[in-house]
Amino acid sequence: MKLLVVDDSSTMRRIIKNTLSRLGYEDVLEGEDGVQGWSVLNENPDMGMLITDWNMPEMNGLELVKKVRADARFADLPIIMVTTEGGKAEVITALKAGVNNYIVKPFTPQVLKEKLSAVLGTEG
Repeated sequence: MKLLVVDDSSTMRRIIKNTLSRLGYEDVLEGEDGVQGWSVLNENPDMGMLITDWNMPEMNGLELVKKVRADARFADLPIIMVTTEGGKAEVITALKAGVNNYIVKPFTPQVLKEKLSAVLGTEG
């Protein structure tokens, strides 16, 4: 399964990609902001999951999620929001926009594994 990691921090992208790799996900693409993430998605309509940061330049994660959800090709694409925005209002906003799950930074590899399992319906 192809996964897309969108985060303006190259360090965070590397951490997420390394964790995904340890979980057996090798086909991981990345983008450094929502604009780039959207472009990668359009080039890879067979994407299996989107993991996106919230706070990014150009197009933030919430705008990206809304754009993805408005496109019929990606209506069922699982989306996990990874962000420092951990307030209840932010979580509700993200869920209403269409994210399937939410991870607050900093997080452990175990948390990422559990959220992936919950979203994909696999054993954690």
